[in-house]
Amino acid sequence: MSDKDQTFEGGCVCGAVRYRLTSAPMFVHCCHCRWCQRETGGSFALNAMIERDRVIVLQGDPAVVDTPSNSGRGQRIVRCPACRIAVWSHYAMAAGDKICFVRTGTLDEPDRLPPDIHIFTASKQPWLVLPPDVPAVAEYYDRKAYWPAESRERLRALRD
Repeated sequence: MSDKDQTFEGGCVCGAVRYRLTSAPMFVHCCHCRWCQRETGGSFALNAMIERDRVIVLQGDPAVVDTPSNSGRGQRIVRCPACRIAVWSHYAMAAGDKICFVRTGTLDEPDRLPPDIHIFTASKQPWLVLPPDVPAVAEYYDRKAYWPAESRERLRALRD
């Protein structure tokens, strides 16, 4: 796979903010918790977890908005200052600002990053049928059981 195959570009709706992921993410999860449903106004949040230094802002000056989170530790949502679209978040419980949870729907080609796992499926919408070939768990998951070794190493490197 070429380096180009491992880069991804995206941005907000109005085009004021553009960004590039310089590698594949560590992991992509589809969260069906009620908090994510309320926050997105949809049935789930689809996030690609990637190191902050692998997210390059190509255009614009994204705004950081501190908001509450279900964990009680809060999150920092990075938004376009013009159209207010959320492009990624940082969660205190997931290495803080060192990891971006990129909203895959803001990618130019979001279909390139399907979910590796569905989480908090106990509260998913009952009409939503999950694919049988993608892991799904009722709540959160054990990274050792689902993440590739390379991704676990990338996360460990951030925490050292």
